[in-house]
This record gives sequence, structure tokens and C-alpha cells, in this order.
Amino acid sequence: MRIFLQTDRLLLRYADVDDAELLYELNSDPDVTRYLIARPLPRERIETDVLPQFLAGPGGADPRYWIVVEKATGAAIGGFALDTPADGPPGQGELGYRFKRSAWGNGYASEGARAVIDVGFRDFGLGRIWAETMAVNLGSRRVMEKAGLIYVRTFHLEWDDPIEGVEQGEVEYALTRAEWLAAVGKR
Repeated sequence: MRIFLQTDRLLLRYADVDDAELLYELNSDPDVTRYLIARPLPRERIETDVLPQFLAGPGGADPRYWIVVEKATGAAIGGFALDTPADGPPGQGELGYRFKRSAWGNGYASEGARAVIDVGFRDFGLGRIWAETMAVNLGSRRVMEKAGLIYVRTFHLEWDDPIEGVEQGEVEYALTRAEWLAAVGKR
């Protein structure tokens, strides 16, 4: 197991080919994907599209996608990403996360997100980190707030296959390096 990062209760490790099953489970659970996709992804798409991102990282660069393991049990319970898309603003990263329902409500997403944000600013040299979700996804919004991200805006996207709640829009939360440094100084 190649460990990228540890928190009090979590290990974030680099993915391997055996993680296809976990990624399939995360992407085929309608409760987990409720605010992300209209229909669960078939196993073939997980193997051809999703897993390769975790293995190679964005654009084939160093992986910035990690599997989350609960230290107490050794169970893989989710994933994190700090994506820096080639077509995105330079020096910025998008935080993403997905957890099994069985891991919800334990504070794991907030704990891991804080650690990933710290690494993004400290080790990756990012100037801004953001995350987006549907406005109706209150659970994810709470995670963003607990991780230190600040509400920026509400906006509306065009959806080919709209999901319930899309009419309320998407929200963006973000944190700049200067805001992070100020918050770290208060810890």
C-alpha cells in the first residue's frame, strides 16, 4: 500500500487496479451519486474511464486521486481528488470526494478534506482550491464549510439529463492561499 497522507483516523493511499470494485460500488450507489449523475455508471466505464484517472492522475501527471481507508478497520471507504484540469485556471485545484453510505456521518469527509486542502497549498503550491455541488446537497456543503472553504456563488448549468434539484443551481465554495495561511495561523 502506497500511502499518500494520514489523518487521525484515515489513510489516503494511491489507487491500484484492485480498486475498480470500490469505485464501481461508489459510482453505482444511487444515494452516493444522487447529486452527481442521473444514472449509475456501468462497470465498463469505471474500468475504462474512472480507474485510469485514479491510477495516472490528471493528464497522466502525478496522481491527485486517492483511496480513503479507515485506519480502525482497514476498510476502503471512499475517495478524494484534488484535480488541476489542464483547461482550468492555472494554480488552482478542484476538491472532490465520495464516500460509501456506511461512512457518512462520521466526519471523515471533513477530516480528509482539511488534510487534502493543506497539502494542496503547502506541497502542491496551489493559490486557490475550490469545490462545487448542487445547492440542494446540504451534506456536501457542510463538508466544504467544515473543511474551511467559503461560499463564493450560486450558478446554473445546462444539464442533458437533469437531476432532481437542478433548478436550485450549483454552488461554489473556495479558499485562497492567503485565507488558508490566515486560518492556519489561528489553529
